[in-house]
Formats: sequence, structure tokens, C-alpha cells
Amino acid sequence: MDLPSKLRTPAAVGLLERQSGLISIVQLRTLGFDGRSARRRVTRGRWQRPFRGVFATFSGPLDRDAQIWAAILAVHPAAVASHATAAELDGLTGRVDDRIHVTAPVSRRVRGCLDGVVVHYAHRLQLSRHPAANPPRTRLDDTVLDLVDTARRARSVESYVTMAVQKRLTTPARLAASLMARKKIRWRSLVESMLADVADGAHSPLELHHLRAVERAHGLPKGVRQRRRAGARVVWIDVDYERFDTRVELDGRLGHEGDGRFRDRRRDNAGTVGGAWTLRYGHAEVFGQPCQVAVEQAKVLRDRGWAGRPRPCGQTCPIP
Repeated sequence: MDLPSKLRTPAAVGLLERQSGLISIVQLRTLGFDGRSARRRVTRGRWQRPFRGVFATFSGPLDRDAQIWAAILAVHPAAVASHATAAELDGLTGRVDDRIHVTAPVSRRVRGCLDGVVVHYAHRLQLSRHPAANPPRTRLDDTVLDLVDTARRARSVESYVTMAVQKRLTTPARLAASLMARKKIRWRSLVESMLADVADGAHSPLELHHLRAVERAHGLPKGVRQRRRAGARVVWIDVDYERFDTRVELDGRLGHEGDGRFRDRRRDNAGTVGGAWTLRYGHAEVFGQPCQVAVEQAKVLRDRGWAGRPRPCGQTCPIP
């Protein structure tokens, strides 16, 4: 940072370090440094002005934290990073959007357009704001629900919720509590159903879709999800129909590549030696042909002792 003497006080240095070298014109004036002097430093190339009323106290490129701070200071002193940007900061997702998402109090409307910044507004920002995170952002549970509220597809909703729980960034109970605190949110019924399913052991959108579109929709017996079997090696079974010596393994990409393929083979072979049959499906079957998956599962389960009958899920279902 290239600081004049007036900004070398402990208070000013601490503020600038916390804000990645960014500062607003209001903060500068509070510290006794006028806007004219700041603009002169920009003209000389010693500082930068990424947005009107916001200054970077250095001449090099702005890293991601500095970009986020610049956007926050340009929107409102009480604004926070949110949505995809907060998810990126918390490790929920990678960097999926180069734009910076910022949420401001609903009473503060930004005039004009801030290049590369998406501004959202919230009535309850004082409750959803994380108390200590830097850069300031929404709490993880509220970030997940913000992403859910703006999602266009149900599958995206499933991904956000299961990812947050699977990465142990939150729990179904915490998400449910945050959901109850919101009066309006898109996909509410889906999220409520998902939280019950995730708490019951389903860990991915693929597993959730199998639970709903294959097992429940066609009246198949209830399997035990993510069952841990200990032995010479600990193995995890995606869906275990133990009474009927039948297992279903759901192979998304994560966990089934590289060494994961060898673990799968060992687990399936050990199950076959022990008398259990394994059916294996991926996204194409479970999402694209859930009724055909149900037909196959029902046949195997009936051959293995299930006395029930599957039911059709709709008029085009091949189950009679």
C-alpha cells in the first residue's frame, strides 16, 4: 500500500489491512484525508479507483478479495458478499461466476450500474450477515438458501443443499431453521422434502432422485442409504435392501474415478461372494429412465423374496 502520512495511523492501517487495501471516500474523510488528494494520487498512478467513491491504495492488480471489497464499498457500508460470491468464499462452490454478488439493505437502492457487480436486496440482512467473516458475507445457511431462491432448475437446488451437507459446512437441522425464518423463498416444498431425505442419509442429487423417482414413485421397498459395513475393509453401500440380499450402487463422477473404481469392484465382489446382488446405475439411467430402473429393481427384488408389487408412477410408466 502507498500511504500518505495521514493514513499511517494504527486505525487507518488496520482498516486498510482488513479491507484488502480498499477504502471508501466516506472512510477517507473520517480519517482526515480529502477526496481531492485521493483523486490526485489516482491521476499520478499511485492509487486506483475501481468504482466511484472507492479507492485502492496501491497500483498493482486487485486480487479477488480486493475486488469483492471494492464492490461492497461501492454498494453500501452495510452490504455483504452473497449468493455465488459468498459460496465461493466459504468453499461451498468453486468460482462459478466472475461477477461479484452483493446484498444491500432493501432501504438502499444503488443508482446506476456497477460494472461486474450484481446487487441484491434483503429485508433481513442484519440477521443473515455473518458476524465475523472477512470479506463480509452472508452466513453459510443463508448463502445456500439465496442460491436456492435464484435457482432455475430443481437439480441445481438439490446440488446446493446436498453439497453443503456433504462438505460438512452445515447440517440439515441448521438449514431447516434458516428456512423457517424466511417468509418467502422459491422451491420451499422441494427443500423441505430434501432436508428430510438428506438427514435420512441421501448424500447426492443422484441418490435423492433415485429415492424419489425410482423407489417411492413406484412403491418399491425402502432401502437403507449410505450403510456402513465393517469387515477387513470398511465399505459404504449406497442403497441396501438387506432383507432381499440386493444392493443398488449409484455412480456419479465423485468417488467413482481412479482408486474409487477399485473400491467399487472389491465391494461388489465381496457382496456377491456373500450372496448379495448388486445393481449399478448412473445419472443417465436414474434421471433419464427412472421407470426402467424401477422395472429392473422390482424384478430382482421379487426374485429375491419381495412379495409386493411395483406401481406405475403415471400414464406412460411401463409398469402395468
